[in-house]
Amino acid sequence: MINYLKESTFAVNDVIRKAWSIMTRHYFSIATLCFLMFITASASSLMAFFIKDVSRVLSFFMVIIFIMLYFTLNLSLFKYIFHLIDNEDEDVTIVGTLPTRQQIIRFLIATLYFIGCILFIGLILFPVLYVLDPVLRYLVRIGWVESFKATGIIITQVAVGIGILALFITWLRISFFPFFIIDKNVGPFESIKLSLAITKGNFTKILLLLLVLGGGYLIYLLFNFLHWPFVAFVVNILSSFIIVPLSSVALTVAYRKIAGEYKGDEHPDILHNIV
Repeated sequence: MINYLKESTFAVNDVIRKAWSIMTRHYFSIATLCFLMFITASASSLMAFFIKDVSRVLSFFMVIIFIMLYFTLNLSLFKYIFHLIDNEDEDVTIVGTLPTRQQIIRFLIATLYFIGCILFIGLILFPVLYVLDPVLRYLVRIGWVESFKATGIIITQVAVGIGILALFITWLRISFFPFFIIDKNVGPFESIKLSLAITKGNFTKILLLLLVLGGGYLIYLLFNFLHWPFVAFVVNILSSFIIVPLSSVALTVAYRKIAGEYKGDEHPDILHNIV
């Protein structure tokens, strides 16, 4: 186990080093795409606030437009980073990295699959609470448990914690699907299956990478908790201009590394790659 954690740490360090090298050489291009995504998300919120009482139909269409624009920029960012990884010396414009209409449609359909997977796991785990309730009542009746209320609260918290953990693991396992759509031009459901396949056995590495990339936000939360607003503000600014672009590059580099080491079936099935 210790050797596995060491190997995982070294793998994460390699990803971070390569991602940092790419980001520093092409910072303004990457940061521009990240900034455009931020502006799009912010403009969407402001637009929804101003026109919510004007027309629901108009509000709905504006939401669709902003979602499409945001996803297009997101896919363009991944496509641009792929170009930097594969052909860094060859010039490419941001316009040249725009995804095709087919890739956007596949991404939207895969996103629905992604949400469906999360909801499915939630539906499977939710009935656990109803199963625990009669069990707990029986334990109280036979005298094994003294306080139904106190024990019920603890069991509920444990069940909710297990549910959240399961949802997080599911999210992490299938969240690489956009890369397959952009990089391999595969179909929506196939991208979900391939994401499950390449993350099998690499969960620890991906988790460590996310912890490293999320370190800036954790520090920001710490300073907020300590009531140091100015320091927290500075950390948040640095995180926005450094960690966010670095995270996009690092996740793309991690995908390319993990996908390159994948030796499994080109058309994997879901059941053999869940665990």
